[in-house]
Amino acid sequence: MEPFNGLNMGLGNLFRMSSAQTRSISAENVTGAKGKGGMATQGTGANAGRDLGQGWKISPSVDIKPGEVFTAAAIDGPGAIQHIWLTCFPDSWRHMILRFYWDDEQEPSVEVPVGDFFCNGWCERSNVNSLPVAVNPAGGMNSYWVMPFRKKARVTVENRMDKPVVLYYQFTYTLTEVPEDAAYLHAQWRRSNPLPYKQDHVLLDGVKGSGQYVGTYIAWQVNNTGWWGEGEIKFYMDGDRDFPTICGTGTEDYFGGAWNFEHPQGQYGAFSTAYLGFHQQIRPDGLYRSQQRFGMYRWHVMDPIRFEQDLKVTIQALGWRSGGRYLPLQDDIASVAFWYQSEPHTPHPPLPDNDGLEVI
Repeated sequence: MEPFNGLNMGLGNLFRMSSAQTRSISAENVTGAKGKGGMATQGTGANAGRDLGQGWKISPSVDIKPGEVFTAAAIDGPGAIQHIWLTCFPDSWRHMILRFYWDDEQEPSVEVPVGDFFCNGWCERSNVNSLPVAVNPAGGMNSYWVMPFRKKARVTVENRMDKPVVLYYQFTYTLTEVPEDAAYLHAQWRRSNPLPYKQDHVLLDGVKGSGQYVGTYIAWQVNNTGWWGEGEIKFYMDGDRDFPTICGTGTEDYFGGAWNFEHPQGQYGAFSTAYLGFHQQIRPDGLYRSQQRFGMYRWHVMDPIRFEQDLKVTIQALGWRSGGRYLPLQDDIASVAFWYQSEPHTPHPPLPDNDGLEVI
């Protein structure tokens, strides 16, 4: 059997002993230090616990002020983040920005709004039942992406709201040696609103280095009537220019569905599985909610898309018009691309301002 260091305790290795050390950071133990949990005497629960005192849920959460960049985790390695749980109110999900910095990076490897990172880009709760991401009632957000680091890991949350946000959070990690071939998790958010006519939505571009693409989440608003998912996803890698190496056959096909996601007839069929999901459908109500909105994910856990030099990923928005012809759509598409790669990485494009982030 291959050497095992406790970096990823899959079911196949769960019985094996390891010298890895498990630690966890939360508002009850902000450093993750051994034997230092539950010691707070001040915090968001101090009033509720005033009769009980230290050790009785005195600091279960933090208040992040408007404009504040809160350091949720600062860890000395080597090791890996194994599980993240957090929750905050849905109205803040697009304006709370998660950033992950590995080792001595000045530019984040992950820069994504909280809701979109957990497949909830519409600021409305939707459960997700997948292997790397799970969202449970009522807004408990979980990530199981393995995030190795060699020197340091730093996670920040920026509050772009005009009011304080209460954040509950827990980062569980392991301190252990990291294999030489371990890459770093990256994630990038992009939005086309509206998508220019006859142009593809770019999920990812400018990636340099070697690694593997491991996942896509899209929050998709349709601005036309009719079916909207004929578009192809395309992966341009390692020198591809005009034409990609990998080309899909349709939007619902890429996300694991078929025939317009229609089941039963006349309805969209929601599903959320280990690697594929069309988990959220927001329907018009005949008044102010005028557009259809969808959330969908595709995890390349069993089929990572490996690249050696560079990577670009695009998807088309394509419907139907008269005469059985395709109609390029001008939809509102926000996406998160997840991938692992060696460092250094190309800096992400700047996030838009609050108006550019807003769900409208």
